[in-house]
Amino acid sequence: MIKSKYHAGIFVGGSKVVHFRPERNLKSIAETSSNLDDPTSNPCPTFPDCGFRQLNSGVVLSCLDCFLRNGSLYCFEYEVSSSVFLTRIRGGTCTTASSDPSETVIHRAMYLLQNGFGNYDVFQNNCEDFALYCKTGLLIQDSQGVGRSGQASSIIGAPLAAMISSPLKLLMPSPVGVATVTAGMYCMSRYATDIGVRSDVIKVPVEDLAVNLGWNGPQEEVAENETSDRQITTT
Repeated sequence: MIKSKYHAGIFVGGSKVVHFRPERNLKSIAETSSNLDDPTSNPCPTFPDCGFRQLNSGVVLSCLDCFLRNGSLYCFEYEVSSSVFLTRIRGGTCTTASSDPSETVIHRAMYLLQNGFGNYDVFQNNCEDFALYCKTGLLIQDSQGVGRSGQASSIIGAPLAAMISSPLKLLMPSPVGVATVTAGMYCMSRYATDIGVRSDVIKVPVEDLAVNLGWNGPQEEVAENETSDRQITTT
């Protein structure tokens, strides 16, 4: 997995990245572009296939430059020790889970580019969840829980840690002591939701992902719509 400051994706070679974005963001980008057939107005004239995605899917193929958008490149770390994980104050930088071989990771990313990754949700199904699944093949069985990413657990963990530690201000007058306890609670909440230590995860082949999650890929949706149209026409 590679990351810009706020976004994660899978590098698939040839300066190309497969990543997952909210569909509304993709629509706004398309609306601000004038004529994509005109090289002078194309947002990425260097790579003609940059921005490729299937209809009704948030999984996109972009060149590395467009993915970064002048930001910095970071490499997400896998199979880190528990002690290293707990020292990382910022979420979404590492996991204790191990990564699968590169060819398996790229196969998952390219398969999802053609078949979709469901609906984007900042808490349960975001860009980092997409990249983590491509890298590990691990899926959380509880669909109501927090997503697989450190991004989601950080969003929830920080306010939760602050709320829990607030009563300690009455018992612990030192601001340093309160800050230390809050930081510890925050790190532990991230660790407890890390996909590498959770007990409610299973390894799911990418071909079976839609079945496990009840998603319909873009091609399946088109086929269903065509079937409905034929039924309406013949009735």
